[in-house]
Amino acid sequence: MQAAIVPPALTRALAPLDQRLGRIGMHRFVLLVLAVLVAVALVLSIVGELAPGPGDVLASLAVALGVALAVNAAFCRVLRAAWQPESTLITGLLLFFLFTPTTDGGALLDLALVAAVASTSKYVLAVRGRHVLNPAAAGAALATILQLGAIPTWWVAGVELRWFVVVALLLVVVRLRQGVLVGVFVLLATANVVSDLDAAGTGFGDALEMALTSYPILFLAAFMLTEPLTLPPRRWQRVLVAAVVAFLFASPTFHVGDTYMTPEIALLLGNVLAFGFGQLGAVRLRHVGSEQLGPTTWEHRFAPGRPVRFRPGQYAELVVPHGSSDARGQRRMLTIASAPGGEVAFGVRHAPRDGSAYKAALAALEPGATLRASLVAGDFVLPRDAAQPLLLVAGGIGITPFVSQLRAMADDDGERDLVLVYGVSAGEGVPYADRLPAVPGLRVVVVAPADPGALPAGWRHVAGERLDAATLEAAAPDLADRRAFVSGPPAMVDAVAATLRARGARRVHTDQFAGY
Repeated sequence: MQAAIVPPALTRALAPLDQRLGRIGMHRFVLLVLAVLVAVALVLSIVGELAPGPGDVLASLAVALGVALAVNAAFCRVLRAAWQPESTLITGLLLFFLFTPTTDGGALLDLALVAAVASTSKYVLAVRGRHVLNPAAAGAALATILQLGAIPTWWVAGVELRWFVVVALLLVVVRLRQGVLVGVFVLLATANVVSDLDAAGTGFGDALEMALTSYPILFLAAFMLTEPLTLPPRRWQRVLVAAVVAFLFASPTFHVGDTYMTPEIALLLGNVLAFGFGQLGAVRLRHVGSEQLGPTTWEHRFAPGRPVRFRPGQYAELVVPHGSSDARGQRRMLTIASAPGGEVAFGVRHAPRDGSAYKAALAALEPGATLRASLVAGDFVLPRDAAQPLLLVAGGIGITPFVSQLRAMADDDGERDLVLVYGVSAGEGVPYADRLPAVPGLRVVVVAPADPGALPAGWRHVAGERLDAATLEAAAPDLADRRAFVSGPPAMVDAVAATLRARGARRVHTDQFAGY
């Protein structure tokens, strides 16, 4: 499950690319993009287009990656923690791009110290598995504060890699769906830097070019500001953090003693702010059982080691360790199907031809197995005003956030003006039909090609292959007066959202299930 925060028009334009990228896990995707940037840098150094030579590039790369891997392996062995090679390699590659490549022995020793500190921070500066600080930024900040021989230069921001970083930024924004976060930071940081340079006598054009080629605005936004374990859970909170980091980033004259503001220190201060907003650390979940709800739909239930703080409609990053990990890795964003308090449940589609090693491992869990949820976030939440009329549109497994929301409503008093339009495919049945509570005021329309059989009282079936305009208007003739929430596969969400907007729906919120 992924929350869609890219503008709707851009989402539709990039849908084919997004669908392909969604097949790769987020951490693995970031690692692959960074690896491509390393390959580009090596090629440029070989042909003489990059000042550090290939020997410098390879030496620094070996030290950054080697020390990061060694330190993390040692901590995993001592603490018996789960081995996360992708996260470790990402930290090493980020440090490689922050410190100018060299073969100088002293500088390489400094880089080794920085890599060791960055890797150590993942375990020491963490609360129940949640990073307080971005590890790479923590290591780089130490070099700045201690004034080591090797200091962060953010050489990746130079003109040689400029366009490659731009492409990388766009790919990361599409895959991680962090368009708002990245956009706010890039615009504010660039505007502030250009304003300062222009005031100092640099022409606007030159100031803009300097901001994008001499300052690591794009790289920091793409690969460090978006680090999931250091982000707050809600969009407005992320916008606030992005704005704060952008302001500090563009305030190099601000200092405490002899330590002046740097990009890595600005990011760390933003991390501290973000930490206060979210679930304080990962939560251990003990598997209670699984139940089949339809031919391909299952609900997996867990007992949390401590209460999980979330709002109905949000998701959690569930880590399922398994030896045969595929390209999508061992982590997924899964929407929580339970109401707050008590057990935590996830609704998952297990298609026979899905081929997901992650979901195969999830389906094979035995009662008592323990997993870790390391992130709770999301903006697909209903308004607190119970008088607001709502239209809920679900496609397939996209019913999951509404299940959580309706289960939570069952504990509230009063009637809600709710219309739920639930589209299901032929042969899929109607998952959750007999498990949704009777919420006063709720009307449910099931759209399916054939009669799905007995439905709960108050539900009705409408024959149809898809959720088209006629079906939606028949289910909710007053949809223009309703706030709409749409959840399901990306293509379905894009089509329904466009239809609702064209029919005058007041506000349309979307949640897309892809690549999990």
